[in-house]
Amino acid sequence: MRSARAAVAAIIGTTLALPGPVPATAGDGVPEIERILADERLAGATVVAEVRDEDTGELVFARDPDRRVLPASNQKLLTAAAALEVLGPSYQFRTSVRHTGPVAGGVLRGDLYLVGQGDPTMTYERYDALAAAVAEAGVTEVEGRVLADDGWFDRVPLGLDWSWQDEGAADTAPVSAVSFAAGERFDNAAVEVRYRPGVAGKAPVVGVHPPTATVRLLNRAVSGSANTVTVSRDHGTRRIVVGGVVSVAGSKLVSVPDPAATSLDLFGAALKRHGIAFGARTGKGSAPETAATLTAQVSDPLAEILPAMLKLSNNGLAEMLVKAMSRAVEPTVPGSWPGGLAAMSEALGRLGADPGALTPADGSGLSRRNGVTARQLTTVLAAARRKPWFGAWYAALPVAADPDPMTGGTLRDRMRGTPAAGNARAKTGTLAGVNALSGYVTGADGRRMVFSLIVNGAAAGVSDLLDHVVIALARTETVLNGHYRSVGDRANARPPIPQPRHPRPAVAAAARAADRARGAHPARRAAGTDAAHLVRGALEPARGLHA
Repeated sequence: MRSARAAVAAIIGTTLALPGPVPATAGDGVPEIERILADERLAGATVVAEVRDEDTGELVFARDPDRRVLPASNQKLLTAAAALEVLGPSYQFRTSVRHTGPVAGGVLRGDLYLVGQGDPTMTYERYDALAAAVAEAGVTEVEGRVLADDGWFDRVPLGLDWSWQDEGAADTAPVSAVSFAAGERFDNAAVEVRYRPGVAGKAPVVGVHPPTATVRLLNRAVSGSANTVTVSRDHGTRRIVVGGVVSVAGSKLVSVPDPAATSLDLFGAALKRHGIAFGARTGKGSAPETAATLTAQVSDPLAEILPAMLKLSNNGLAEMLVKAMSRAVEPTVPGSWPGGLAAMSEALGRLGADPGALTPADGSGLSRRNGVTARQLTTVLAAARRKPWFGAWYAALPVAADPDPMTGGTLRDRMRGTPAAGNARAKTGTLAGVNALSGYVTGADGRRMVFSLIVNGAAAGVSDLLDHVVIALARTETVLNGHYRSVGDRANARPPIPQPRHPRPAVAAAARAADRARGAHPARRAAGTDAAHLVRGALEPARGLHA
């Protein structure tokens, strides 16, 4: 059977031949899936699904696979695949320091420019290293201005239909070519508001990391026995308000209004730490083409950054990739969402997807203008297996029931003790009224399947139902007629590609430490967002966040 499938795969080559319209269901293992999807919580909801044999394209199960629905963070699967196609797994972001005028006697008789290309991984430590390199180059004073050049991207900071009420949330941070990461988890353009209790009934101790003067803290909280801390940034301002009661030390992430300004502030403070003096003349400006490069920081390759995006559902990273794709296809035009989404659609078309069936509005899935079909997602998942970058893609997906945040990601607490544990690798997705799960699972006989399951309009969270479908798939084996039957709890084969540990141990350690330290996080807005960053504590399926 397997050799016959291999022969079929060889015949169809790199484009998976999919049949036309399919019946509502197919395959002898379907009754169990139908039973799961008959749950009363799905009454009135739109449920789309498709499951296919990864090698042959044979249909296992389908329900309205061509109906366009909101994908939530399953949109990141399309963004990641397109980025690997357009940019390549070895793509690196670059942040450079350029200058005009000569350097004489340690004095730069001109302007110094911080020039960004959208690196979402520029941490506080990397800005410090950049300033140290300027000092090592012999500069002790800048006679002119210190400016941020964010012209690599356009200056549209927020995506279509991102809610104004979510403006201060870390997972809806503004996008800029000059930006920074709150820590090794690469939460983009967000600062960490840290707090600890003081004297009971008095104000707690609060602070911001990385330290910056571009936001202003207003401490309205009190120290007490409960822990009801709230942290928010007022709409349209740089004022961050800390409220509620603080009983234990903790922290929360909040976006900044102007990532370039905050990045320049971090860089300027680093210059001063390394003995480089400059006046108060700072701001934004375009480096002239004649400006010389003094030093630069280059990010890790895209293949090593993707786990933060897919495992941790990092929204900012996804949006940076969209604008980076735009700049890559039109090198002389600032990167933009329209340009990047066009490049993304073209790349997905090369993977066999039908661009006409997709309506992308952003890279993360935050926008409610996004539309996908289950069939297009399974098409991309199957096509990815045949690409040279598949290893990086597969390794970046969350692994069911693996407790390590940088392996299990948003699936680390799901499908434990089942045949899907350590087997299913998939991207989660949750917005208010949306639950999605798409990826790979191997049946009990070793047959590999791609699946996409999306629910729109359910009155409550239904992530557990999607998990049960994947578990049912992991418990199936093939019979002679090519259909499926359940085999209960038989041991199932695991995917053939082992899961490598993240190449940056510091990232995994930071993720685990953040997981332990965060504690409870109050439920956020009903509208929800795409991130469910693990940095905010235990995943809460009912929160309405995109996990």
